[in-house]
Amino acid sequence: MKNTTLYTPLQILQKHFGYDSFRPQQEEIIQHVLEGNDALVLMPTGGGKSICFQIPALLLDGLTIVISPLIALMKDQVEALLSNGIPAAFLNSTQSSSEQNQIVAEARSGELKLLYIAPERLFATDAEQFLKSLEVCLFAIDESHCISSWGHDFRPEYRKLDMLKSVFGNVPVMALTATADRVTRRDIKRQLGIKEAKEFISSFDRPNIRLNVSAGRKKMQQIEDFLRISPDQSGIIYCLSRKNTEKVAEALRNKGFSAEHYHAGCSGDRRAKVQEMFINDEVQVIVATIAFGMGIDKSNVRWVIHYNLPGNVEGFYQEIGRAGRDGEPAYALLFFSYADILQRKRFIDESGAPEEQKEVLRAKLDRMKQYAEARICRRRILLSYFNEEVSENCGNCDVCLNPPKLLDATVLAQKALSAVARTQESISLNLLIDILRGSRNQQIVQRGFDRLPTFAVGKDLKWEEWADYIMQMLNAGAVDIAYDEGHTFKLNNRSKAILKGEEKLELANYISFSDKQEMLNKAAANVNTDGLPMDENLFAQLKILRKNLAMEANIPPYIIFNDRSLRDMASFYPQSEAQMLSVSGVGEQKMQKYGYDFMKKIKEYCAANDIESLELKPETKPKKKVNTLEETLRLFEQGLAPESIAEQRMLSVNTIYGHLSQLKEAGNDIDLKRLVSRKTYEKVISAAEEMQFNSTGALKPLFEKLEGQVSYGEIKVALMIEKL
Repeated sequence: MKNTTLYTPLQILQKHFGYDSFRPQQEEIIQHVLEGNDALVLMPTGGGKSICFQIPALLLDGLTIVISPLIALMKDQVEALLSNGIPAAFLNSTQSSSEQNQIVAEARSGELKLLYIAPERLFATDAEQFLKSLEVCLFAIDESHCISSWGHDFRPEYRKLDMLKSVFGNVPVMALTATADRVTRRDIKRQLGIKEAKEFISSFDRPNIRLNVSAGRKKMQQIEDFLRISPDQSGIIYCLSRKNTEKVAEALRNKGFSAEHYHAGCSGDRRAKVQEMFINDEVQVIVATIAFGMGIDKSNVRWVIHYNLPGNVEGFYQEIGRAGRDGEPAYALLFFSYADILQRKRFIDESGAPEEQKEVLRAKLDRMKQYAEARICRRRILLSYFNEEVSENCGNCDVCLNPPKLLDATVLAQKALSAVARTQESISLNLLIDILRGSRNQQIVQRGFDRLPTFAVGKDLKWEEWADYIMQMLNAGAVDIAYDEGHTFKLNNRSKAILKGEEKLELANYISFSDKQEMLNKAAANVNTDGLPMDENLFAQLKILRKNLAMEANIPPYIIFNDRSLRDMASFYPQSEAQMLSVSGVGEQKMQKYGYDFMKKIKEYCAANDIESLELKPETKPKKKVNTLEETLRLFEQGLAPESIAEQRMLSVNTIYGHLSQLKEAGNDIDLKRLVSRKTYEKVISAAEEMQFNSTGALKPLFEKLEGQVSYGEIKVALMIEKL
């Protein structure tokens, strides 16, 4: 189980994943595990957790077992690994017995480096015997918070994983999760038998996500307005109830939007179909309960909307983290209303959980409420929940972008509190506002509230204004509410101090629905500007090419290249192999599979629009590209064959052939005939003549004509020899 390869973690990152530097803590985590140690890794969704076990899997002798409860995520990650030239597979209930047997045989023979498996599938038979039949070098427990009853998604079947450390004591265990507080982290390590495991806690900050909260009024109008200024962007709307998912999806379809609903009550076939359509960019919007999304590795989700208030910060942060996984600008909108708080509290009270657990749930709901009510930077509140201190405001949430203006609301509050007191604390929100505004409806008159001194003292304010201010009073602790007494308001010590004039109260100035909506629309419209100039027309054409290639390969578009890669291409117009390899996310395997197709499209576009390639920004330009042709030439002049050069430089043989071709074109003394056999040369030229191949065109048709028996590099060299 030692690292017997000659490669470093950074070289593996560059070669297989196309990135030139690690994110914070990734390299330290990888090195820690390579030394045989256990680890608990906390990284936010989209923070790069999978790299932490995928790179050790390639460096260690043996097989890495990845335990994950998410079937869709297994499929996504395996497809992504295969596209990067990494042998991986998964085992789950969607496969036939023969398929599973074949994968097990490959795992036992050493053909695989990573095997993903659900805990249910692992323990369906004798897990110990099965694992002992494999040469396991690492256990990676994804979504490890599921093992703790203190976590937000506890799954009893995870508890059986305690056998891993007791049976395979010398195999390192890496537990990974996106969200876990101190109590949950301690419980994860205890349950897995890795109490001494080092904790790696990355920053939970996702600065690319713009955070917004809006009053839960006219939700559909707000959603429609947002979708119209965010055309063709993938997004998820989370609803609390199954009924609402269907209702919202239908309303959006009626307005001409591409939307589908998803919840646990749908048939398995429907859920699978909807998820597949979303992953393949065939549907723009998914309206779902939290049953959707945990297994989605879709990198180009641009926004997440919460139709209802989530029950805890962990779940909320994990859900908004499904937007912007590619690091590109993303948008999160939370609707917040008084009714949501009442509904969530009722769910807790009526649950069959022990009282101790109910108290935990209530405390977590209170923290979620604090976030929604915030008048300070929302990101600071989120990060403080995960015990992360931030000294500055984020500048990318609605509070930072439009700081609330405060007013002395003492007199206003005294009017409302007086009405509560004079009705013997027996009224709820609607009646309170009716009294303040002087409404003479039947209930007011019958109960004699129209004769109170406080009747109509607030008629100068609209109903919406009073609702906003009373909600703020409730949130500020200036009044209490008795949920078990018809949601009636009750005075507390602070209420009495305000009534007596002993304490002042400041509230945020009311913002009308239209003004608030205008602010949100501006925030959403500007969310895609990150300072990188981009050719929108080329970007659109590259997206179409990506989708067509994905359909041919029957894989999700983002598996080919993510939006970040396409934006780099549409910003710098790479037209050579070296330039394409400088693009974020373009590794050698993807260069050979897809890079030439994109390069051809870019060349055609640049020729039609008289555009030249630009140099990538210094921070995106990898050091490994510096003098790369000269280094290949130096080794070639020493007498090394292309295969030896490729091995020494940790590049593909095709890349070395490409270097030598470019060096020849530049006038260097390269004997091309030394690079390909006579038989290979004749095979290439014969195929080219047969299909009347244009030597200036893309090589892919000729490569396919040769049925992959001749590499791209050899084809390139053979055609160049023919031209000489």
